[in-house]
Amino acid sequence: MTPVHDLWLLDVLDILLVAVLFYRLLILVKGTRSAQMYVGLLVIVLIGIAAREFDLIAVKWIADSLKTVWLIAFVIIFQPELRHALAQFGRTRYFRSFLRGESYGVLGEVVRGVETLAQRRHGGLIALERNVGLRNFVDTGTRLDAKVTAELLVTLFSPGSPLHDGAVIVREETVIAASCILPLSSNPRVASTLGTRHRAALGLSEETDAAVVVVSEETGAISIAFRGQLQSDLDEGELRSELVRIFRIRVPDDAPADRGDRMRDDGDAAQRVG
Repeated sequence: MTPVHDLWLLDVLDILLVAVLFYRLLILVKGTRSAQMYVGLLVIVLIGIAAREFDLIAVKWIADSLKTVWLIAFVIIFQPELRHALAQFGRTRYFRSFLRGESYGVLGEVVRGVETLAQRRHGGLIALERNVGLRNFVDTGTRLDAKVTAELLVTLFSPGSPLHDGAVIVREETVIAASCILPLSSNPRVASTLGTRHRAALGLSEETDAAVVVVSEETGAISIAFRGQLQSDLDEGELRSELVRIFRIRVPDDAPADRGDRMRDDGDAAQRVG
């Protein structure tokens, strides 16, 4: 026979799992039209429980008749939320190692956008989230939740854009927020010639494991801050290889041969410098 305390632990685990599922579903539907349907579904469930408890024959018959279609109705009603939840689950840090190839294209968009900003001498500050969440800094800016593209990054940092001040925060393949405020570096050994963008990039890299790309508004020079260290005056290939090294992304086999060779060479050089 199974010990009583084992059954009790299993019951507690069962309740916790159900509570977590309901909580996550509530978070997903919050602020959407599905929230009203979710409340309505809970009301129907409660009515069914009350009908059983007080032996309301007619109501109980209706509730029992709906049992066969409840699961299908649930999937149809909450299809967008369920799809979003499964996608979010697949993007957690425990499964990111299986999706590294997809991130290569995202880095390509970032590099292409940074190169355009450098050519136009438009200042830029892009924080790429890794394992440490940047939610505190996301909350200081304007939420976007847009797909990462070079054109979007260039537009955000254009001088006429209302969001060109501050940093853009990227998580996976999404631009989470723009015009975010980052902490300035507290390192007294930082060169006094560095501007606010570079100090903010260093500050965030000191507090988190994010990689922060900076484009100088004065010179158009490209820099990257990571783990409290700043590498300056990078060209497109050097920036790409450094990002590949930081995120440990395998270069796809269908990448252009000359670019792949240059990235491997630059990656080896970056490792020797580091």
